[in-house]
Order: sequence, then structure tokens, then C-alpha cells
Amino acid sequence: MQKLQDYWSERSSQQKAVLVAAFLATFMAIAGFAWVANRPAMSLLYGGLDAAQAGEVVAGIERSGVAYEVRGDSIWVDAASRDKLRMDLAAQGLPAVGGAGYELLDGMSGFGTTSQMFDAAYWRAKEGELARTILALPNVKTARVHLAIESGRGYRRDGQGSASVTIGTNGQAVSRDQAAALKYLISSGVPGMAPESVTVIDTRNGIVAAGEDEAGADRAAEMKRNVERILEPHVGIGNAIVELNLDVVTETEMLTEQRFDPDSRALISQVTEETTDQSNSTGTGAVTAASNLPDGDQAGGDKSEANRQETRQQANYEVTRTTREVSRQPGSTRRLTVAVLVNGVPEENAQGEVQMVPRQQAELDVLRELVASAVGYDEARGDLITVKSLPFAGLGEGGTSAAPGWLDRLEVNGLARIGMIGLFALAVVFLVLRPVLKGRAARLMLDDSRPALDAPALTGTVLPATEAVPEPLVPPAAPRGPEQLALPPADPVARLRGMMKERHDESVKILTGWIDNKENAL
Repeated sequence: MQKLQDYWSERSSQQKAVLVAAFLATFMAIAGFAWVANRPAMSLLYGGLDAAQAGEVVAGIERSGVAYEVRGDSIWVDAASRDKLRMDLAAQGLPAVGGAGYELLDGMSGFGTTSQMFDAAYWRAKEGELARTILALPNVKTARVHLAIESGRGYRRDGQGSASVTIGTNGQAVSRDQAAALKYLISSGVPGMAPESVTVIDTRNGIVAAGEDEAGADRAAEMKRNVERILEPHVGIGNAIVELNLDVVTETEMLTEQRFDPDSRALISQVTEETTDQSNSTGTGAVTAASNLPDGDQAGGDKSEANRQETRQQANYEVTRTTREVSRQPGSTRRLTVAVLVNGVPEENAQGEVQMVPRQQAELDVLRELVASAVGYDEARGDLITVKSLPFAGLGEGGTSAAPGWLDRLEVNGLARIGMIGLFALAVVFLVLRPVLKGRAARLMLDDSRPALDAPALTGTVLPATEAVPEPLVPPAAPRGPEQLALPPADPVARLRGMMKERHDESVKILTGWIDNKENAL
């Protein structure tokens, strides 16, 4: 302890400040390393939960006593307890997915439950079960189902009802195929409901139309993929940009056409009437007694006959009429436009530099024919296809690739732990290994000098203990006679060793005087 105090008192104020700063830095480094080493490794338990679900999960974690952290909408727990904690939370029904299902009917008894209460609980359970099924989709995060079923009873059998489903995704939009599948799912789960009565709503994109209601977006995307698939084997991946605009008919149209031809006529009906009239008339005189006699003069009288015949014919004709009805359904193509931009090809110029130049027109014509065949080009419909070749702009000097490295996959605790381990290793090297190596080198030098004490004694004087430490024993440059050592002048260490071997006693006395002088000075 006394030597430590003496060492501290011999230091200057600047050296003391340096020592204190080094001690504090070392202490903080060791304390930080210990804190990071003892801190548990955190692992993601659940992420992307809403506030209600996250609150229930946090309450369950607190009951289990596992250390946790909340980072935004994610919950991190100790990595060693994560799997067991997930099983425990799943046994408790956490995190809750969808609403309550058919378990709502388990608590209903026959006493005190009216038919209206049972119907309400039944349809609520049906909504919860459908929501649970929808949540099985990989891109669906939240789902709510609403059923609108008429509660009328009696002889009404025409009520089908309707439904709507609201979906929250994890960033990936709901496709038209998924919307059509959800329509059939809900309509199949509710008796008497038609798929057309179900509406699918995305919280980000609004109403999602099913396949039969599409306006050509899916067809345009499919045609664009076909064009890219044809061009990429020739020009390379990423060297062709395709933009396609498909104008389709979105409304239903019914056309009725009637045409009359006055030059052509058709006989519809013909009526022929014939009338014949025949009459005879005989006139007599006054009635007397003579007229009643058979042979009387008055037996004869006037006599006349009439005969008439009439023919009548009627014919009905109608002008020729043509009637045509045309029904146009949505989805037919009205007009198509395609724009294709192809990258250039490398070519060496006169200076020997490689640069990108546009492709030849003959090659572009061949590519245009391929594109026209892939999209179903119709010139009479007004379609337009444009294929151009221009060099693409390269990545500038300031551009960098966005490929993530291995450091991006490490968490903050892992990086801090690696840094603390590195600092601790450096501290061990500079504070422990370096002094040990220096002391070992000094001991080796002292061991090398000990055999020299076995040499013959030299004549000389011993310095008193109170005098200052003399200069090292170096022979003068002038000649000293036959006793002078023949040593190489360029190696003072070797010369000193030779002198100590020849003058052993004097060397021991000189070293003893130095040691005594040092102890008296302390």
C-alpha cells in the first residue's frame, strides 16, 4: 500500500488525470459488459396486433411472470421462454382471433330465453365463425362479418338476406379471386343467400369486385405478363418495359333493330266471295166467281223471272320487315394500346469505349409482330402498338445497392454485446498481457546477465552509498596496455559482459552499492 501511495505521489497532475480517466473508462466498460451479458436475449412473440389484442396478451404475460418489452406494435419476450409462453397463451385463447363463435350458445338455457334472443345469439355466433374462417387467409389481419337476415316469420319464403365482410390486410391487397371465394364462403354458410348479395370491402382499397364484375384490370395484367415473358428471353430480364392500356366495355347494352322493305311484299291472306240471286214473279187479275172456274177466262195472269250473280275477291299483303336484337355484355374489348421500351445493346465506338446504342429497326419489327400476336392486335378496332429502343440510364456514382447485409439481421442487443466483448478483449490485451510480456522480457535480460558474475575479479574502487549513481562502466578509448580487452567496439553490451566476467568482485561491489543507494533514497 505504501508503494502505491509513493507511486501516486510521484505522478504529476496530468498523469493523475489520465490514470483516473482510464480507471473510470475501464470500470464503465466492465460494468456495461456485465449488464449486457446478464441481460436476457429478447425474441419476437407477436407483432402487428391491435390495441385490444396487445393489451390482453400483455396481461397474460404479466400473469406468467416472464420479462417482456413492447416495441411499437410488437411484443418481445425472453427467447428461452418464448415457445412455452406461446403455448400457455394459446391455451387461454390469446391472442383472440375474430369474435366469439358457437360457444355463445353454450351458456343459453331453455328457461328465460325467448326465440328472439336465441336468433340474435345464433346469427352472432354465425358471424364469429365466418370471421374465424376468413382469418385463416395468409394476408388477412382482421375480419368482421355482418349478416342482414330478415326476422319475419310465417308464410314469407322469398327473403334471402344480404351480408358484408370487412377485411384488414397486412399490406397485401385482396385479389378478385379471394373476393369471389369469400362471397361463395359466406353465401354457402347462410341458407338461402346468393353470392351476389355479399359485399367484400377492403379497409384500404374499398369495395373489391369479384371476377364477374372486373373491368379488364386482370386481363390487362395477364396480357402484360405474356408480353414480358416473350421479350425477356431475347432482350434479357429487366431490359424491357411494357405498359398496356385496355379499354373494355363496362355496361350492358341491348340493341333492337327493325327494317321494312317497300319493294318486296308478301301475301298474307286472300278472301273470295261469290253471290247468286234468282227470282220469279207471276201476276193475276181480280178475284171473281169466273176466276174460280176451271175453264174460265180469268185463269191466266202476268209472269216474270230475274237472275243475278256477283263475285268479290280481297287480298292482304305486308311489306317485308327485319327485326334483330343484339345484347352486349361487359368485358368486351373496345380498344387496345401497347407501349414497349427495349434497352439498347452495347457497342464499341471508334475510341474503344463501350456504349449502349439503340437496336436495329428490323429487330424492332420482329418484336412488334410478337407483341401483336400475344395481345390479339386488331387494326380495325383501332389498336395501337409502339415498340422503341432507347438506352436505359445506368446507376449513378452515388447509387448503392440496397441488398441487406448480415449486420441488418442482428438486433441491437447482439451488436452491443459484440462491441462490449471487443472492448473487453482490448482492455485485457493492453492492461494485462502487455505488462506481463514486458516483465517477462526484463527477467530474460536479467537472467542473461547473471552468468557474467562467475568471471575473475577486477581491480577498482567501490562508490560510496551516498554518492550519485556512476556512469556505466565503459573503457576509455585510449590504449591501456596488454590488459585491454579485444572486443568489438560496436557492441557495448558484449564489452560490458566481458568486463564483468574479468572483474567479478568489483562488479559485485558496484551493484551492491547501487542497491543500497536506491533503498536509502526510498
